[in-house]
Amino acid sequence: MSMRQRLALLPLLVLVVACEPEGVPEAQQVAGADPELGRVLIADYGCQACHRIPGIRQASGSVGPPLDGFGRRAYIAGILPNRPMLLSWWLQDPPALDARTAMPALGLSAAEARHVAAYLYTLR
Repeated sequence: MSMRQRLALLPLLVLVVACEPEGVPEAQQVAGADPELGRVLIADYGCQACHRIPGIRQASGSVGPPLDGFGRRAYIAGILPNRPMLLSWWLQDPPALDARTAMPALGLSAAEARHVAAYLYTLR
């Protein structure tokens, strides 16, 4: 699915996932993703330059928000319900979902974004 098609479906998807019951652990499971590989990818892509991230060496950036407790957050970047598909899309191309964000598109593939999302959901 192209990014344009994803963006066209985004309003409908946000409504659907926003209606999910809160506190359902399965809601943040990323099927087939490897949180440890996500941790490695976070370091490889240099996310620590902007964010403080538990479990990542020298992750003390202060440009972006700290990612402590990310798995407990209700929203991604304050605008999207914190759900795996939305987080994966966000990680692939943040400016496509919010033109005002300072977070750049780093070039993560869909698979890499899913691994990174899996790691972020371990941060409770």
